[in-house]
Amino acid sequence: MEKAQKVFESMMENDFCSQWLGIKPILIEKGHCILQMEVRKEMLNGFGTLHGGMAYSLADSALAFASNSYGRISPLINGNMTYSKSAKIGDVLKAEAKVISLGNKKADTDVVITCEGQEEPFYFFRGTVYRTSKEHAV
Repeated sequence: MEKAQKVFESMMENDFCSQWLGIKPILIEKGHCILQMEVRKEMLNGFGTLHGGMAYSLADSALAFASNSYGRISPLINGNMTYSKSAKIGDVLKAEAKVISLGNKKADTDVVITCEGQEEPFYFFRGTVYRTSKEHAV
């Protein structure tokens, strides 16, 4: 089994937030991951659309799996989200994370979240992680 997949499984085992979100892996490989999530009623805000924190959490999870896929523990130190469209209950979202720069101490990752059946992206996220010297125990 590829290291990226082992890291994903190890992280997901104790990632209760990602589990609660109902995240399903579509693709897990070094520096790249695609996750899927269906918007549920308890994820909505007072306007009947996906709460911004839920969209951020999906993006953060995708970023975490992509940036940790190299094997080094790499927590988020900065993240910025742009909300272009609003998801609604029943929407199936896909978050695609790609590491765009990889250094010894930091890495930058872009995440684009799309909605099944829609052409334009709904959310954009860019984050920076600090790449510790500690390895995932996989």
